[in-house]
Amino acid sequence: MVTVGKNILDNLTTGMYSDSKVIFREYIQNACDQIDLAITLGILSPGEGSVDIFADTKKRYISIKDNATGVKAENFIGDVGDIANSNKEIGKNKGFRGIGRLCGLAYCKTLKFTTSYLGENVKSIMTCNAQKMRAMLVENKKYTLDEIWDAIITYSTDEEKPEEHYFEVEMFDINKENTDLLNEKRVREYLSFVIPVPYRNTFILRSHIYSYAKDLGYKIDEYCVRVNGYQIFKEYTTKLKEQSGATLKNYDEISRLEFKDFRSADGKLIAWMWVGLSRFEKQIPKVNTMRGLRLRSSNIQLGNDDTLQDLFKEHRGNYYFVGEVFAVSKNLIPNSQRDYFNENETRVLFEDLLREYFYDVLHKLYYEANRVKNDYKRQEEYLAKVSEYKKKEKEHGFISEEERQKLQFDIDKAKKNAEEARKRLDKLETGNIDSPLSEVRKSIGRKYGAEKLKKEAEQTTITAEDDKKKTYVTSGMSKLSRSERKIVSKILSIITEVAPKDIAEQIIEKIKEEMR
Repeated sequence: MVTVGKNILDNLTTGMYSDSKVIFREYIQNACDQIDLAITLGILSPGEGSVDIFADTKKRYISIKDNATGVKAENFIGDVGDIANSNKEIGKNKGFRGIGRLCGLAYCKTLKFTTSYLGENVKSIMTCNAQKMRAMLVENKKYTLDEIWDAIITYSTDEEKPEEHYFEVEMFDINKENTDLLNEKRVREYLSFVIPVPYRNTFILRSHIYSYAKDLGYKIDEYCVRVNGYQIFKEYTTKLKEQSGATLKNYDEISRLEFKDFRSADGKLIAWMWVGLSRFEKQIPKVNTMRGLRLRSSNIQLGNDDTLQDLFKEHRGNYYFVGEVFAVSKNLIPNSQRDYFNENETRVLFEDLLREYFYDVLHKLYYEANRVKNDYKRQEEYLAKVSEYKKKEKEHGFISEEERQKLQFDIDKAKKNAEEARKRLDKLETGNIDSPLSEVRKSIGRKYGAEKLKKEAEQTTITAEDDKKKTYVTSGMSKLSRSERKIVSKILSIITEVAPKDIAEQIIEKIKEEMR
């Protein structure tokens, strides 16, 4: 017979995951499968299922308990005690390898499973000496998997009320190096985007996601999960924030959601996604925990917020967006670490379809958004230069004829740029009004006051009559001769060239006062 050595346990526990918080995903995933089964069996009505996580920092204790089917006493040892021998189906159940429940062995001294099935007056208990397991794994001695399992596992039963039905995972004496498992804030932040929970009701665009999924005939799995009594939701919002000193401020917003289906050549749905359309002011800062396109299978996140970045033309493109990609095909099978899919033909097709959309649509969106913003800025620049010219003409005067001519030249150039920009924007207005780019343009236009800006740019000009006024700074320096004024004019020109604008203006005003 083939001998299975102890290292397999090391691979399935301490070596399986890089982030200890993954244990919550694994246990919640199992609980959700059982909630689905409980609803099918009539043990629960839709919406009654729940998962409660309790963490006690002082006692270094964690409990994860569901109110689903539980496990029948006669099946307990086989269902819970066996390793990698699950009865679940690939493509139907969220978990199917039968290894996820082992993950807790890496992070505590004692791992305990307790369960009771509806109608049975007994609860079944499996206690695992996780500390002993880890000690045996590092011993300079060969052990088989069976030898370690027999050494660390004990089974027992106790009385229970027949109406009870649940499955509870308990972790005692959490390792000091895994204290993050007891940090409620971090655990809630992690779970809010990883596990299958509803969108928070303040995310006003969520109804569009539900409606689109319904039209596709796709059910978004959602469950009630609580951490120390606090219900977890997907923390999406329409507001994008940036750090401003010690506070956060809104700098952009999601105005609309865009949807996309990914289908095979025969029309079968492989996956679908939603993505938020904003003004794409910049890469979304890290303070926005929702940033990035996230990959989901059975509404459970695979990997992290950067899992899909390799499918973009440039990695940074991923962080201009907020959105989710839902895998639909049963052939998109999550790998054992649940950070991506197993390699097969469907995965290759999935990547090809997404890459094409990311290149042809999403990449162009944030690049075109930047061009649109620049076109509005060109109109603002033209108006600003005209305003500067008229202000000098009325209030301060020009330093010299050379300065006046240069300002006039800059205005003519800015006007030409503004007119070209306006033509490009007008061309966009005649395009498909339902396209993503059209929505982005409208959103940017609202920020810049597009209609008002267009009207002002069209009506603003420098007339020939204005040109003849030719008022200069030195005109009011009555104490100076004509030759002295020329010298002062030269000095003022040098000041404007070498000094910052605000400082130069202050110096010139002071000179004017002294020379009147």
